[in-house]
Amino acid sequence: MGKDRWLWIAIAAVLLSCLLLTCFGGVAYWAYDKLQLGRPEEAERPGPPTPTLQPTPTPTQRVVRREAVLNLPGGEPPTLDPALAQDVTSAGYIVEIFSGLVTLNPDLEVVPDIAERWEMSQDGTVYTFYLRKDVKFHDGKPVTAQEFKYSIERACDPATGSVVADTYLGDIIGAKDKLRGLTKEVSGVRVVDDYTLEITIDSPKAYFLAKLTYPTAFVVDRENVEGPHQPWTDRPNGTGPFSLKEYRLGERIVLEGNELYYGEPKPALEGVHFYLAGGSAMIMYENEELDTTPVGLADIERVLDPTNPLNEELTMVVPTLSTFYIGFNVNRVPFDDVKVRQAFNYALDKDKIINVVMKKMWVTAEGILPPAMPGYNPELEGYPYDPEKARQLIAESEYEDASNFPEIVLSVPGGGGAAARSVTAMVEMYRENLGVEITIEQMEWATYLDDLKAHRFQMFGITAGWMADYPDPQDFLDILFHCESRDNNTEYCNLEVDRLLEEARVEQDRDKRMGIYQRVEKMILEDAPWVPIGHDAEYWLTKPYVKGMIYPPSIIPKLKYVSISR
Repeated sequence: MGKDRWLWIAIAAVLLSCLLLTCFGGVAYWAYDKLQLGRPEEAERPGPPTPTLQPTPTPTQRVVRREAVLNLPGGEPPTLDPALAQDVTSAGYIVEIFSGLVTLNPDLEVVPDIAERWEMSQDGTVYTFYLRKDVKFHDGKPVTAQEFKYSIERACDPATGSVVADTYLGDIIGAKDKLRGLTKEVSGVRVVDDYTLEITIDSPKAYFLAKLTYPTAFVVDRENVEGPHQPWTDRPNGTGPFSLKEYRLGERIVLEGNELYYGEPKPALEGVHFYLAGGSAMIMYENEELDTTPVGLADIERVLDPTNPLNEELTMVVPTLSTFYIGFNVNRVPFDDVKVRQAFNYALDKDKIINVVMKKMWVTAEGILPPAMPGYNPELEGYPYDPEKARQLIAESEYEDASNFPEIVLSVPGGGGAAARSVTAMVEMYRENLGVEITIEQMEWATYLDDLKAHRFQMFGITAGWMADYPDPQDFLDILFHCESRDNNTEYCNLEVDRLLEEARVEQDRDKRMGIYQRVEKMILEDAPWVPIGHDAEYWLTKPYVKGMIYPPSIIPKLKYVSISR
């Protein structure tokens, strides 16, 4: 989900991202994503496409009686188009409004969704999905295999402009040709009959089904997408447990329980109101205006105090499937020199940043993979804090001294004004330890994502990170560091790393595959395209009358599990 499962520590973006957590990312919910987790210490979210009201379909029969509305803080999504989602803010809404062949359950296991079951060929390359016959779009129209073929081919159409289709659908035979404009269809997607879909991939891959849980593979209604009302995402006709009832830019997003929903459990909520404005989410929560909220730096100490009444309403999620980092474009000076990149790793006191600046709301990252990720290596040794070693590496580099560096610009998401405390603290640490002056460049979220994809940054991140769309190390290591990956935003390229990543793609023995990824992670760390900083630890307050609210470590459809019992 993902996606760009990219993480932004901005109040509004973070509030929604965390609330609707599932993967995206890797993009999916890039955030994956490839999906974005963060702390509400930062700036504001940029605006989405101009919204309009969403008419509410009138179902012929009520499935469940709903008598409750859930009030949540929210952020403005850059898009509500499943084919375009590359951040967790967008993905968080999309997984509630749309759905696909398979999904992730609260334990992050791949389970049936619109496909009630599937079969895999003996060689592991052909998947035959058998669709449920009771699935309808929000307007009552039945969903068939033809809609899925259309949706996948639309996502791979160059005219759609998806930057994540190659990442999540590129294993399907013909998808890359369609993306390059060489064919009119994706040959690996075949409609057998109205309720049977066959998908053929280029080689057996253990994580392929997990990729289909990302929004890029979700079904959309062709008549809705190509109809007269544009942009069609103002009135999306999805299949998910909730429909979009209202969207007022900068004010609120309102979802309504889908009474035609085919899955279990049925939505118990009458509606979900996301407030995009109104001041501090924490104050709104204490004033009974919100039913749940993440806890930020300003409030974490009092909320953790067991004598504070709010402590009884606290939920802690440690850790999420996310990693915050500083990224370097390895083709831009001075980061074209590996010794400079290594020096920037040694020069950063991550423990001090996390313990003092972030008040222990992150867990120190030694490597790339978060602790809850399969393949995580607890014995991995990262870069210790060693300013003297850092200065020595600068002296050994082709630049010899930091005074010979060109101007260094750190690009981060932000809404203007003062940069985040985490950003300024790290910039100051580099100035003290390396004698490097770094200019901070802030930009709104959608522009940041566009420039990131275009490789316009020299140095980036800190308040932006990567969140897994699905629990597999491929969603980090292959997607972010393979030479040919479109999500390789550092432009890092190591042919031996590529060879091992390609070997892991088809390795069927799980232990061997995890061993390959651990080896790859060590190699990437040595080449230092990143400075891994921390993994997000989330703290949430939830009113006692809210039942079934879950805070999974990645983006999943979760609001259907929630009810209100006052």
